Amino acid sequence: MLLLSIHPIIQFSATLLAFYVFYLGVQRFRSLHLKHKVRFNWKRHVALGMVVLITWPVGLLTGIILVRTYWHGFLITETHGKVALAMAPLILFGLFSGLYMDRVKKRRTLLPLIHGINNLVVLALALAQVVIGWGVYNTFVLGN
Repeated sequence: MLLLSIHPIIQFSATLLAFYVFYLGVQRFRSLHLKHKVRFNWKRHVALGMVVLITWPVGLLTGIILVRTYWHGFLITETHGKVALAMAPLILFGLFSGLYMDRVKKRRTLLPLIHGINNLVVLALALAQVVIGWGVYNTFVLGN
C-alpha cells in the first residue's frame, strides 16, 4: 500500500507547488497585460514551473505503471486515467513554451498569454484529478 501512496503524494505536492508558480505567473500577467507595476520573479517562476511540469508527466507514467503492475489493466481508473492522458499534451506545451520564452528572451504578449491560459487549464484539471483520484484511492487502494 505504501508504494501505491507515492503517486498521489507526489502529484498532490506538485499541484500545491503549481499554485505558487501560478501566483508568480499572475504577477507577469499583471505587469504585461494590466500595466501594473509589480515584481515578477522570472527565475523562480521558470525553475519551479519546470519542477511541476516535469513532475506531473513523471507521475502520470508512474500511475500507469502502478495500475498495470497492481491491477493488471490500463485505464481501469476510468476518468482519472483519461483526464491524465488529456493533460499530457497541455503539460508538454506548458513546459516547452516556458522553456522557449526563457531561452529566447524578447518582448512578447501573445505567447505568455497562451502559456498562462494553457497552464491555468492544466492546474484546473490537476485539481479535478485530486478529487477524482481521492475516489480512485478509496476504491482501489483502501477498498472502501
